[in-house]
Amino acid sequence: MATHVAHPQKIRRMGSGFPLPPLALFLALALLGGSFVAYVLWPTWSGAPVALDAPAIPVTIDGVLFEVPPGAIRAAVERQPGPHERIDLAFLWPSLKPPPDGSSATETAAAASTAQVAGRLFVTIAPLGSVLPPNERLRSIYPRYVEATASAGVDGLAILPFRTGSPYQGEDLVYFADAPDRFFARCTRQVGIVPGNCLADREVGRVVVTLRFARDWLKDWRKLATGFDRLLAQLRNRNQ
Repeated sequence: MATHVAHPQKIRRMGSGFPLPPLALFLALALLGGSFVAYVLWPTWSGAPVALDAPAIPVTIDGVLFEVPPGAIRAAVERQPGPHERIDLAFLWPSLKPPPDGSSATETAAAASTAQVAGRLFVTIAPLGSVLPPNERLRSIYPRYVEATASAGVDGLAILPFRTGSPYQGEDLVYFADAPDRFFARCTRQVGIVPGNCLADREVGRVVVTLRFARDWLKDWRKLATGFDRLLAQLRNRNQ
């Protein structure tokens, strides 16, 4: 019977193992690199909400930084630093301080949407996304849906109703007649005992800040506009 003897060089090649395929090596390196980046960038804060009386916390919306007092944040799950998809706040008016004892978190969504909670200014900060910036909407969108004639409001305001059948039916465009870019808002009208409320948008980078307030506050709209500027400076941690 013939005896087969393996060549010494062949034995060494077999004992050295199989080389790692290039694709597998690339995937292994990518996984290692991704794990390191995730470790470095992973948030270091805990998931527990920050105390209501804690100092303002840094919050980013679409990369835009805000300094937000925890007591003003309406949802407990949002009461922590870091990136958020959006954030909902409430402030006392005209002090612009958080409501006492975190009462903003107990106010119902219906009350917030109609600004029926006395002395509350409701604020939503969200990415602008595909929506046109506020001033662009004022110039190019709203004029398509308003009536032809505006009526005079208090202290230089103009009131322009939206047409019936338009997307803003039942609302008025209220603006400073001499300089609409300085102040404008969309406002519902009072229906029975339900008071009207207004929405005013401010653009901050890639983010829109929406302020909801009682329509009755328009009686002192100049103070209102100044208060909005002051609040935005407060949230951006910038001195007026």
